[in-house]
Amino acid sequence: MILIADSGGTKTDWTLLHSPYPTRWEIVASFQTQGINPIHQTPDAIRQIIGQEVVSQLSTFSRAAFLNAQMLEKPLLSQLDVFFYGSGCTPVHAPMMKQMLAQFFPLEKIEVYSDLMAAARALCQHEAGIACILGTGANSCLYDGSSIVQNTPALGYILGDEGGGAVLGRMFLNAIFKNPAYADIRDSYLKETKLTQADIINKVYREPMANRFLASTSLYISQHIDNPLLSDLVLSNFRQFFRSNIVPYQRPDLPVHFVGSMAHHYQTLLLQAAEAEGFRVGSVVKSPMEGLVNYHGV
Repeated sequence: MILIADSGGTKTDWTLLHSPYPTRWEIVASFQTQGINPIHQTPDAIRQIIGQEVVSQLSTFSRAAFLNAQMLEKPLLSQLDVFFYGSGCTPVHAPMMKQMLAQFFPLEKIEVYSDLMAAARALCQHEAGIACILGTGANSCLYDGSSIVQNTPALGYILGDEGGGAVLGRMFLNAIFKNPAYADIRDSYLKETKLTQADIINKVYREPMANRFLASTSLYISQHIDNPLLSDLVLSNFRQFFRSNIVPYQRPDLPVHFVGSMAHHYQTLLLQAAEAEGFRVGSVVKSPMEGLVNYHGV
């Protein structure tokens, strides 16, 4: 059996696969837990999530429904190959994450990878391509079908993250307060959100998770995307993503694939940006899990 995890800062999606026949895999269960990030969480916090949320949910599944008698002879957790993909699972932090998992899953195989590898495998499978994440932040890589061979540094929403929701929010707030053409949009936004300029300054400069607040403006933008001023902001953000992050790979021959909420919700504008910058978009999906199931279930 295989247990796949796709973890972000807010939540982790888990999918359990079982192979009743040598050439066929079936999804036994899918569930969610808190997000797990070895950079931002302590080992104790991670152990608590795995023990109280992951193991407990696995134990609630009726094994008799999908395991044969031979498999029932061994504990369920000792029969799982675990593939954990997550934000914060850098080469420095991945070993710690693997150690945390090994305390609960006495397995021969536990593998931990970054969320960028999740995107690459989910989007490209075993083919070469360029895989991108466009959510609150943004990232990309050149993938040769088995490994990530090049990565343009994302640099975060202050120095980089072009194409992501936080950068779009920064562009939006700058425009509504500095550009007279956006005066009506400013008044509408402040009325709908019940925020003031002072509130926004406080959320960006004094409160934690400024990137999440900035990205939250995308909800308003998406609801008013028919306004050319707003669609132009989104288009400009995406075009800058291609220029800053995809051009350095110097592989215009490869399709560019996307995963994440920004790519999913603004797909039409993303395709326009790609065409304007001379790139061909492959697949665009909201979550990598389906692709990861296909990758590991082959």
